[in-house]
Amino acid sequence: MKFIPVVLLLGILSSSVSVYATDIPSRIEINYAVTTDIGEGEINEVMEIKHTDKGNSYSINSEAQATGIFKLLEPNRIVRHSEGMITEGGLKPTRAYEKRGKKEPSLAIFNWNNHTITLSHQKREIQEKLPKDTLDRLSLSYNFMFTPLPKYQVERHITNGHSLVFSRYAITKETLKTPIGKMKTIVLTRQEDKNSKLKRVIWLALNNHMLPVRIVSTEENGREIDKIVTGINISYKANQ
Repeated sequence: MKFIPVVLLLGILSSSVSVYATDIPSRIEINYAVTTDIGEGEINEVMEIKHTDKGNSYSINSEAQATGIFKLLEPNRIVRHSEGMITEGGLKPTRAYEKRGKKEPSLAIFNWNNHTITLSHQKREIQEKLPKDTLDRLSLSYNFMFTPLPKYQVERHITNGHSLVFSRYAITKETLKTPIGKMKTIVLTRQEDKNSKLKRVIWLALNNHMLPVRIVSTEENGREIDKIVTGINISYKANQ
């Protein structure tokens, strides 16, 4: 396993394509243990980065499943996907979706040329104006591998495939204990209305590419979820 400092990584991103292709990861695999208010599970996420003369692209696949007795109650897997381009300003998704079991996926199509986003959910399709720097929930977690964090807060429009929401995250620091050791982290905490039951906090590993190593959330259905890293595998290989 090989890690390089975030400062060096950001310097690489502004250099030539050949340096980029040999010094930043081509594949990142992260394993998480998941604890919810009704059971436990596991998540496997894989990010692949392709380096070409025309630009650099990414794809992220996330697959969650219940474990133990909880698997009897929740046998369906949750699959999330995000793909798009890598820019100096971070990730620029072109397509993202979330699929739960056999249900139809919630799908977001980003048309950056026309500045529109098309959202498909439960056989209903809507089109909205696409704000600058919009991300999906999955790409948000990996975005700051490729662009510096602001000093005090992050402001972004975020989509989950069936809605588009403006989110503001406060930035703090914390040393996080994980199953694979202590990590210095940057913590993004979403600022919610006083009466909101929603919650989302993201821990980014300061010395490990700003990878998401813990996420705690309360979802719209009231489900409380805590996912924490149990393993990281990083590959470096220049594409031919």
